[in-house]
Amino acid sequence: VMSILLHGDAAFAGQGVVYETFHLSDLPSYTTNGTIHVVVNNQIGFTTDPRMARSSPYPTDVARVVNAPIFHVNADDPEAVMYVCNVAAEWRNTFNKDVVVDLVCYRRRGHNEMDEPMFTQPLMYKQIHKQVPVLKKYADKLIADGTVTLQEFEEEIAKYDRICEEAYTRSKDKKILHIKHWLDSPWPDFFNADGEPKSMSCPPTGISEELLTHIGNVASSVPVQDFKIHSGLSRILKARSEMIKDRLVDWALAEYMAFGSVLKEGIHVRLSGQDVERGTF
Repeated sequence: VMSILLHGDAAFAGQGVVYETFHLSDLPSYTTNGTIHVVVNNQIGFTTDPRMARSSPYPTDVARVVNAPIFHVNADDPEAVMYVCNVAAEWRNTFNKDVVVDLVCYRRRGHNEMDEPMFTQPLMYKQIHKQVPVLKKYADKLIADGTVTLQEFEEEIAKYDRICEEAYTRSKDKKILHIKHWLDSPWPDFFNADGEPKSMSCPPTGISEELLTHIGNVASSVPVQDFKIHSGLSRILKARSEMIKDRLVDWALAEYMAFGSVLKEGIHVRLSGQDVERGTF
């Protein structure tokens, strides 16, 4: 298994969640042993000039916070992109660390269907409209090299166009959206034969008061005899013990009872995070 994240340049440079996720990348219990980040660097953020959008020349500089290697590659050269992606995969496989591929490219159209990029970038878009599209550029190279013939290229394009056209035609007859088709690995018994979720009925999960009292008593006691505990903590345990006698529950005791009842059924519970470690909850 290898995790791959696809980013836009504006989001990669500007979204706090990217920076936060990088800082989780090497934490025990959180690491994925390296993620490959692919950044489609095409000024997606309404064609804003990089110098007006961020303080660094590259959108990928945020990855330097964890010393991830960053490969900047010309997306007009598919073979260079493939080479860089192979190196990135090898890096991740060898060192189990994050790696970033920065696809330096452009986009011919606007930010969305309504956007006209010429408004904000007239000079740049005059240049872009002169650019030979990458598909034609690479096809011409392969034909010139004799790797493929013009006929083979045209057949491939026609085949792809046909797939799109047939799918578009079929979509007009679709009356029902099958949620199941949008999931990679539907859970067995989650959907009925038509692909719709079954009614979400829960089995009864209540437990006896006797068991709750037992869990509460364990949660308000010290597991080791003659163990000297902090006076502040002993006050908390004493108050918890009183609550159980009075048949009362606060948030923390409710959590104890929930976890305790799951553990009693033999189900492993793993808690992580600093608040758990210092015993806040």
